[in-house]
Amino acid sequence: MANAKFYGTGRRKKSIARVYLVPGTGKVTINKRDIDEYLGLETLKVVVRQPLVATETEGKFDVIVNVKGGGYTGQAGAIRHGIARALLQADADYRPVLKKAGYLTRDPRMKERKKYGLKAARRAPQFSKR
Repeated sequence: MANAKFYGTGRRKKSIARVYLVPGTGKVTINKRDIDEYLGLETLKVVVRQPLVATETEGKFDVIVNVKGGGYTGQAGAIRHGIARALLQADADYRPVLKKAGYLTRDPRMKERKKYGLKAARRAPQFSKR
């Protein structure tokens, strides 16, 4: 594991995260900024760290992330997916744990398209009897 770098791509909604795991102290860097600086909500920081907590590798890897697209929640989900995939590259024995927790599954939910005759995906124009 000397000078090893493990890579994983994570996706959620419109967000794409490129995640690198480097053996280190557990520092998480997102777009060249610290996780506390990048993600405001504590729940999103917990979401990002979930795969590391599940596999008990929290202090073993430094996480370097390049993420683009979508909002903060989608980006946090994409980072979690990427970390889970990168952990598999690091050690295939983590697969049952990550799979059971559902971190390896790509969340298929996407924004529904707008339909003609409607104002949004399902929002119809206001109706009046007279």
